[in-house]
Amino acid sequence: MLSRIAESLFWIGRYVERADDTARILDVHTQRLVEDPWIDEQRACHNLLALMGVPCPLEEADTERVLATLAFDRVAPSSIVGALSAARENARGAREVLSAEIWESLNVTHNALPQQRTMARRYGPHSLYRFVRERSAMVFGLADATMSRDESWLFLILGRSLERVDMTSRMLSTRVLAGDAAPSWTLVLRSTGAYEPYLRTYRGAVNSSRAAEFLLLDRLFPRSVFAALEQAEGCLAELERSNVRDGHRIGVSGEAHRIVGRARTMLEFMGTDEILAKLPTRLDELQRTCSAASEAVTSRFFTEQAPQVWVPEGVG
Repeated sequence: MLSRIAESLFWIGRYVERADDTARILDVHTQRLVEDPWIDEQRACHNLLALMGVPCPLEEADTERVLATLAFDRVAPSSIVGALSAARENARGAREVLSAEIWESLNVTHNALPQQRTMARRYGPHSLYRFVRERSAMVFGLADATMSRDESWLFLILGRSLERVDMTSRMLSTRVLAGDAAPSWTLVLRSTGAYEPYLRTYRGAVNSSRAAEFLLLDRLFPRSVFAALEQAEGCLAELERSNVRDGHRIGVSGEAHRIVGRARTMLEFMGTDEILAKLPTRLDELQRTCSAASEAVTSRFFTEQAPQVWVPEGVG
């Protein structure tokens, strides 16, 4: 597969997942502000912006700034609108390997964004969050139903999986690092779609340690960090199997696979109590892991090297 097309597919997966998860994080944030009249709105907004990688001075942080930066910005790929627009632009360059249904879904989503922005500013942002979650689910549902499980699929799902690890870690950080202003674990579980699966698994009231354990380590819930790492590792193993150099028989051949595998192994074999005891540190490590893995994937599969040119001796 051409590296250009592979890179487009990888970033479609990342951008659609980023829009979905950013909408979920903002939904938790806005619900918190509505439900708790005593919350320090300015500090909560400041902490959220810092957590999402777009810090601003404390005195300038407010709900309007959060929505302008993380929801409505048309250019920044860290915002909902910017991520969906970037996903659509990447899809334009990979239409030959995407099904018509996926392209139409991304195109319709992009064309509906101006109306959704207007409705969100007029009636509140919850309609935008719901729209983004539904459209993201449609894109990945169509990918499940209409794409062959070849390299195209692997790059798309690899991008989604790495982004999901990063964003689920950020969702957990909104609860762990916010102190007294933190959202309830029930709200966090609902925002990730994990509330009902959690109740069916533990059959009891929401407990902070069990909720964190579920979102980090559950093998069967697809939005957990462990499940996303495991899927990313599987995608990388398949991609390396089809791109492996002749004679490579020891270990793994790709740095990205090695990075993701180490993170997955840490979660799998480190004791749960040990992970939860230093949860903020572990979450920060997971976010750095995603960044390093993304760079390694780019270097391995997407960076085009200049062709070698043979120069006859004596020519300088």
